[in-house]
Amino acid sequence: MNPLKVSVCEANKEINRIQLAILTWGNASQVDRELGVFAIKPSGVAYKDLTPDMIPLISLETGKKVEGDLNPSSDTPTHWHLYRAFHEVGGIVHTHSPHATAWSQARMEIPCLGTTHADSFYGPIPCTRPLTAEEIQSDYELNTGKVIAEHFIRSGLNPLEVPGVLVSAHAPFTWGKNAMDAVTNAQILEEVARMAISTRTLNPEGPVAEPYLIEKHYTRKHGKDATYGQPQQEKQS
Repeated sequence: MNPLKVSVCEANKEINRIQLAILTWGNASQVDRELGVFAIKPSGVAYKDLTPDMIPLISLETGKKVEGDLNPSSDTPTHWHLYRAFHEVGGIVHTHSPHATAWSQARMEIPCLGTTHADSFYGPIPCTRPLTAEEIQSDYELNTGKVIAEHFIRSGLNPLEVPGVLVSAHAPFTWGKNAMDAVTNAQILEEVARMAISTRTLNPEGPVAEPYLIEKHYTRKHGKDATYGQPQQEKQS
């Protein structure tokens, strides 16, 4: 069995298992840049019914299906554009998880209010501009990817440091080194979104986390000077 398809099948089942997506309200994909393809959930297939052999493969060059009997997710053009724009990303997840989607529908970024957020996202989780009527009517899903990439470029954001985004009036996308890593970031984003709603309910005018606190918590888990966790053990000969 194709390991890329297996990984993507498992990631899609996981977003349903941890309740980030109900019905068929989400999708996960993973890219193999050496082979020039990515695998993604087929459109409209229930998570419980999903098997690796159902997973279609998409050309990274053209965005067209190159293998599989089923139609790929309707969000495939968004994933395709993000893989081409964010060259170090290996997996992408899209959900309609409720708290993150609430921020998207409010058209608000999620401010970095504390250390839980800062451990995984280096600053606020951004919200894109709304798509125009022309963008929606012409090539909606592709333009969604373009609006996400546009926001990161215009704002000078590193997608590896901010592994997720809220699409205005839509829902979140996250990414990571592979599909399951992107699922983890989707889970973190949803929890951070829930906490931020609670925090703003308690204190609507409360401060955001100080820059030096964000710096401390992010860099102790990420980058060359990270100290969190256990050191890598050398393999025994």
